[in-house]
Amino acid sequence: MADESYRTATVQGKEVPYDPEQLRKISEHPCYSDKACHAFGRCHIPVAPKCNIQCNYCIRDFDCVNESRPGVTSKVLSPEESLDLVRRVVKDYPYVKVVGIAGPGEPLANPETFEALRLVHEEFPHLIMCISTNGLVLPESIEELAKYDVGNVTVTLNAIDPAIGEKIYSWVEYNGKKYHGREAAELLLSQQLKGIEMAVAKKMFVKINTVYIPGVNDEHIPEIAKKVGEMGAFTFNVIPLIPQYKFAGITPPTPKEKREMQDRCAPYIKQMRHCARCRADAIGKLGQDVQSCVYREQGK
Repeated sequence: MADESYRTATVQGKEVPYDPEQLRKISEHPCYSDKACHAFGRCHIPVAPKCNIQCNYCIRDFDCVNESRPGVTSKVLSPEESLDLVRRVVKDYPYVKVVGIAGPGEPLANPETFEALRLVHEEFPHLIMCISTNGLVLPESIEELAKYDVGNVTVTLNAIDPAIGEKIYSWVEYNGKKYHGREAAELLLSQQLKGIEMAVAKKMFVKINTVYIPGVNDEHIPEIAKKVGEMGAFTFNVIPLIPQYKFAGITPPTPKEKREMQDRCAPYIKQMRHCARCRADAIGKLGQDVQSCVYREQGK
């Protein structure tokens, strides 16, 4: 008889056994469950300003209240300020079950990220800990993430062909050296794939974000979905390009084109179809952010 403490979740049409705590990291995480997004919320703590790669679509603004997109926050917090923020949020908004770090830079390139994870996890061990990363230093960060019970990891993977990747990234900085062109793309991809493999082996739930860039990686996206599905990633999120920086002149995909791309990827991996392209300081349910209220009260 199967152990009744285990239940299953359907992943790519297969019933996969998860223990109750693993199931909670799906069922209460608004990004990993389309049902959870209506009932539960997340609190992003913006403690990570520095980035170790430069994407050709990315501009990070640290003091911008009128934009809702990744890489934006009203302010960068210290780990201690982040803990105070989480205390306030879980008290005033008990439906918030997830604490995530998504920037505004690369979380794993900032030591403040790990200090914030430690502080929050020690005081609120029941909260689901989540990280979003470009994957460059994910392999060497896996053990520390596991130490603080980070069970949900999002990796932005825009290409599995370095010939395409070099069109997307201006440079990659690794171990104190800056790489460009094909060399940068090859290094980043190698680290991303290694990190995803290690995260899956640690039984972390891996979500893949892929920016849909017409004329650059669009025809390549189903290949990415197939690869990460085979590696054991849990879900796949197609994110339409926001035209800015070096890709400011590219027309983004329409909602119809996005849906069609998701349908092309769906045979390989579960699709996240409810993404809200959250800010690095987002708080609340997806599409129902309350961070302006929280920060206003905190500042009094």
